[in-house]
Amino acid sequence: MSKSRAKESQVGGEATQDDRHMDKTLRPATFDEYVGQTKITENLKVFVEAARRREEPLDHVLFCGPPGLGKTTLAHLLSNEMNVDIVSSSGPAIERKGDLAGILTNLKDGDVLFIDEIHRMPSAVEENLYPAMEDFYFDYVVGEGPAARNLRLQLPRFTLIGATTRTALLSSPMRDRFGVICRLEFYPAHELSSIITRSAGILKVELDTDAADEIARRSRGTPRVANRLLRRIRDFAQVLGDGRISLEIAREALDRLEVDNLGLDRMDYLILSTIIEKFEGGPVGLDTIAASISEDSVSVEDVYEPFLLQEGLIQRTPRGRKATKKAYEHLGLEPSGRQKSLL
Repeated sequence: MSKSRAKESQVGGEATQDDRHMDKTLRPATFDEYVGQTKITENLKVFVEAARRREEPLDHVLFCGPPGLGKTTLAHLLSNEMNVDIVSSSGPAIERKGDLAGILTNLKDGDVLFIDEIHRMPSAVEENLYPAMEDFYFDYVVGEGPAARNLRLQLPRFTLIGATTRTALLSSPMRDRFGVICRLEFYPAHELSSIITRSAGILKVELDTDAADEIARRSRGTPRVANRLLRRIRDFAQVLGDGRISLEIAREALDRLEVDNLGLDRMDYLILSTIIEKFEGGPVGLDTIAASISEDSVSVEDVYEPFLLQEGLIQRTPRGRKATKKAYEHLGLEPSGRQKSLL
């Protein structure tokens, strides 16, 4: 996402620097503290307990889903539950084989290696990860030409936890080497309300129940967005009120942040209005939409589009994106004759 857009948006799922700092403070450390993704966490509890009883590392885990749903949080939680250290990196940061070798050889037995955005790891580096995941060794070539020789480095038994927002970009050999694959879904409002209430307690903010419900309803099913909005509404409560977040303060703050009752912000409205007004409701290609709103297509597809699809405001078709009847109604627009025939 472009930096300017990232700063403007309060409801984009991409993590800002402020989010990364606060996530560490608000992050649940155990399964008992974790709210939501019940099917996934119940299965993970079984896998963790089984690994403990066998005195083995947890099998490799892949977390998939839109940004902000808790992939990084679950990785740290698993390391806590297994009582082992976690080493964190990201796909783009591991540029060369030597970078990967340095990380792997510094792991201890049972450690968790967490790689965020694992789909962005260079393919040449990724291929060297396969034997490390399966047989816990790493081949490294020393020297060049006739003097070259292969060094096989024995690695400790570790757990790789990968996180990706774009599963389709992962190669099949990489996906097949994960023993546990979990796809995180958007959270229902009542679970987000519990998360917001817990976060308010940690931040020592007085929060009314109906205010928590209002924030949850506008958080587009994403805990990161919910916590971000809570922090911004806390600012309004301290400046405009007595520090307590009431329903009235929450609504005023959310309106001033331009987050509507569905959780849509200015960028969402821009995407929908562009499809409807500039391209007669679609279908229109993703790159064309991105160019029309001066945003990159990856941000549109990964950050904004998943929630618009979830809410039934747009459709993906072989020919491109289309606005739905619900989108027209939400924006208060009347479809033209041609658009009516396509709805």
